[in-house]
Amino acid sequence: MMTALRRKTPPLLAISMGDPAGVGPEVILKAAAALARRRGAPSIAVVGDLSAMRAAAARLSGAPAPYQWHPGQPPIRLTKGLGVLSISSLPARAIRPGHPTVEGGGAAYDYIVTGARMAMSGEADALVTAPISKDWMNRAGHHFPGHSELLAHLGRTRLWRMMFVAGELTVVLVTAHMGFAKVASALTQRNVLDTIRLLCAHLRGALGVARPRIAVLGLNPHAGEGGMFGDEEIRVIAPAIRRAQRDGIDAYGPLAPDTAFIRTAGSFNFDAAVAMYHDQGLIAVKALEFDRAVNVTLGLPFVRTSPDHGTAFDIAGKGIANPSSMIAAIEYAWRAAAGREKTGRRASA
Repeated sequence: MMTALRRKTPPLLAISMGDPAGVGPEVILKAAAALARRRGAPSIAVVGDLSAMRAAAARLSGAPAPYQWHPGQPPIRLTKGLGVLSISSLPARAIRPGHPTVEGGGAAYDYIVTGARMAMSGEADALVTAPISKDWMNRAGHHFPGHSELLAHLGRTRLWRMMFVAGELTVVLVTAHMGFAKVASALTQRNVLDTIRLLCAHLRGALGVARPRIAVLGLNPHAGEGGMFGDEEIRVIAPAIRRAQRDGIDAYGPLAPDTAFIRTAGSFNFDAAVAMYHDQGLIAVKALEFDRAVNVTLGLPFVRTSPDHGTAFDIAGKGIANPSSMIAAIEYAWRAAAGREKTGRRASA
């Protein structure tokens, strides 16, 4: 990895534009307009297509004007406009909202790669990724299930996890995109323990939580009811928790999944929770705060966040896309980048 460059003040966040036919350009512009009013807001460099960003800005009222920007140049202040590192020059058909193309899918891949390299080299302090179409990226010849797998490949990261943040609730997944029938066999003491350790390192290093309290859910109803409804809690989850505790991590459980997210006196009894599978954690996150949920990839050698929604091709170009999740993703990256700078951490984002 290249040696990190000197940090910028305020932080510089790279934002990959996502699929040019989706809502990415729109929610980036709306988020930039909202953040321009914030004191000490981060600088932003959009990695994408200048024509696509300008076309989106022309459809919106009050959007910052996109300008060409190159690495090494001073960041463009949001009150003056929006810097775009334009690495594609797509034909009009590829930037037509709601009409994805192979060219657009290939360009979206290139935006991610460039943004990740900026974050790894220290040119940017964090990477925020706008939504892509996995289908169209694969049609363009880039065969990755999604952002996380591609970024793990680029960062040469073998151990990574998906984490979701929704207001006061933070949840990390032991297993993610797999059929439910495969979850039980995929759970091991090692991957549960690795998840707890990654989460604890992130909370300490990026967010400055000195002694994070981590709740660990069970897999089965009533956390197995002493083995009556399954023994994964006894064989796998509880031993992983005990090992984490021996490492000095304040982890506890396994908790019954149906009551784990009850708020006592209006707040959760933990800083973050570990869920065993996708819907176990994501139902709670999206029920609590769907519009502002943020996806964070743990384990990468840089901070990466993303809004927790897709390309929304059906509403792209109509000016009605909600930027709340993009704003939250930028805010989280901003906070995490500042926390890592304070603690001097450059790994296990």
